[in-house]
Amino acid sequence: MNMWFYILIGALLAFALVWMRRTFWSFTAQTPEDYEDENPAFDVREHLNGPILCEGVIYGPLGRVSSRFVADFDASWEGNKGVMKERFVYDDGTVQDREWHLTLGNDGKIRALASDVVGEGQGRQSGSTVLLKYDIRLPEASGGHVLNTVDWMYLTPNGTIMNRSQFRKFGIKVAELVATMRPKEA
Repeated sequence: MNMWFYILIGALLAFALVWMRRTFWSFTAQTPEDYEDENPAFDVREHLNGPILCEGVIYGPLGRVSSRFVADFDASWEGNKGVMKERFVYDDGTVQDREWHLTLGNDGKIRALASDVVGEGQGRQSGSTVLLKYDIRLPEASGGHVLNTVDWMYLTPNGTIMNRSQFRKFGIKVAELVATMRPKEA
């Protein structure tokens, strides 16, 4: 057999391994069903309600911290419709505001709208987690790119929410966010 055959076989095996890892063993392979029996139960109307303090870091594509932030959220609900206002202050002094409009279905499905979200975000609360998927448009100062976002929130036993989000462009992870959210002290 010639050398090109072995190179082609090696490339196909590498591609298959990468595909299998992403499909079956990675962050994006999680499903809400994986957590449906976990406690405490995450109810967005209860746990994403009132004033919330959020602190986190954003990792760049090479895994290094590219930004840190502190954010104040204020969320309120009327029945199954909620509004969550967010104000992020980044370590470089940049301030970013976002307002989410959330709708919770009786089946736990979530619809989410915000001015920098392209189309409508879709998600679901299940057990101790909330999953939200959406396409976000970065500010023009950051290139104006649209990134596919997978956002998982995990409710801990003490009521703190751990948030992990991955941002992808053309299927390639370009950033990751890890943050905590907890009720803000009066």
